Amino acid sequence: LPTRHLLSILIPFHFIRPMLSLVTGENTDILVTKTVPVSDPLSPEIQALLPEMIETMHREEGVGLAAPQIGKNIRLAVAEVDKKVYYLINPEITSYSQEKIVFEEGCLSLPGQFFPIIRSETVTVKYQNEKGLPKKIRATGFLAVVIQHEVDHLEGILICNRFKKQDKHNTEQKDYGRLA
Repeated sequence: LPTRHLLSILIPFHFIRPMLSLVTGENTDILVTKTVPVSDPLSPEIQALLPEMIETMHREEGVGLAAPQIGKNIRLAVAEVDKKVYYLINPEITSYSQEKIVFEEGCLSLPGQFFPIIRSETVTVKYQNEKGLPKKIRATGFLAVVIQHEVDHLEGILICNRFKKQDKHNTEQKDYGRLA
């Protein structure tokens, strides 16, 4: 039997699905474009996409993945922190703590690049889960960093651009401090 036929006998067709490909590059349009809300979290497309995103995130050894990173311009991200999976559909950060932390962040869409990013230590985020139910969590530490990173993707903000902006802001503040 040809290999194709042998595979179809061993692996039923409905189990074969193409793997998601990562979109990379700091000048790639979809990575720097604000996403649109998911209108129906329970649609077959979204429900099929969620586990594929988790699988892709694991394959690439990431802790989070946003839809633009796989070529989808929708407000959807997944994350896994401390062995807990988060499906973030239409996430919105509703509060940021004044306390800040600096974390050396990498990004699956910017392979090999790392930047020290200043983030709020605690955030509150409202979103819909994989069942379409409204949820709200207060995230601290590493989970807060991951959520802020993924929500940045949904806003069209990459860590290289956030770093440039914060570096410019810090330089301006330092200059101002010297003048005072």
